[in-house]
Amino acid sequence: MNSVLMDASAFVALFNPVEANHASYAKKVAACVKNKQRLLSTWSCVTEASYLLSPRSHFSMLAWLADGAVDVHNFETSDLPEFLEAMQRYSEPQKTIMDLADASLYWLACKMDCTSIMTEDRRDFLCYRLPDGRAFEIL
Repeated sequence: MNSVLMDASAFVALFNPVEANHASYAKKVAACVKNKQRLLSTWSCVTEASYLLSPRSHFSMLAWLADGAVDVHNFETSDLPEFLEAMQRYSEPQKTIMDLADASLYWLACKMDCTSIMTEDRRDFLCYRLPDGRAFEIL
């Protein structure tokens, strides 16, 4: 079974009905379910999306997650050196700046060997490369 990563921006678009790409993300998630693709994210992305969503939308997202729609992964303090390495690599003036939520997805992509991602953050994820040189595939 292949997997698809979900960034905070995908959660926001999916759970905020006034977002321009709301319907597009609803279709993308439905296609993943139909194709038996496992949705993956991290608590950093959930936290970021929770902050950006209205209370009503936030509660809907949390209920959806509680129903098991997405495998939300934890990371440990011992994982932070990997995060820092990636974040420092993408903090050069010519490149984008990788934040903690993006670093957590980068870490999860490496851990789960997954490059497919749902995100509105195209500019950043088009720059990022996994250690073996593979690029993210933005859905």
